[in-house]
Amino acid sequence: MIEQDTVKLLRECDSGIKMGTTSIEDVLDYVHDDTFRKYLTDCKNEHTKLKEEIQTLLDKYNDEGKDPNPMAKGMSWMKTNVKLIMDESDKTIADLITDGCNMGVKSLNRYLNQYKAADEKSKDITKRLINLEEKLAIDIRSFL
Repeated sequence: MIEQDTVKLLRECDSGIKMGTTSIEDVLDYVHDDTFRKYLTDCKNEHTKLKEEIQTLLDKYNDEGKDPNPMAKGMSWMKTNVKLIMDESDKTIADLITDGCNMGVKSLNRYLNQYKAADEKSKDITKRLINLEEKLAIDIRSFL
């Protein structure tokens, strides 16, 4: 049970990181403020570090990870592009990223509760990812 929950939790983190980094990449070229751009870039870099850590653990279990749900990814892309067509402001981008962070935090906490038997290392990674998402949402509040 521990191994099964561990792999499932790591896979959800992997999927969430892929979704988060893609979302940041989708908006980065539209950001006007240098501080805002730095927050996004730093967060993306931290996601990438966690992704490498997760992949190392998944490799131990011979698991390739998990891609985000294509429907969720498509809907996110559509929402981002429609909103940016209407308004390319940092305010719009901050709103989109905040929504994404909040959804990530909610999902990751749900998975932490669902996969209670996961090992402590996986739970720690999940909590660090949650903290990253919460921190970004707080950091960019001034751009809302």
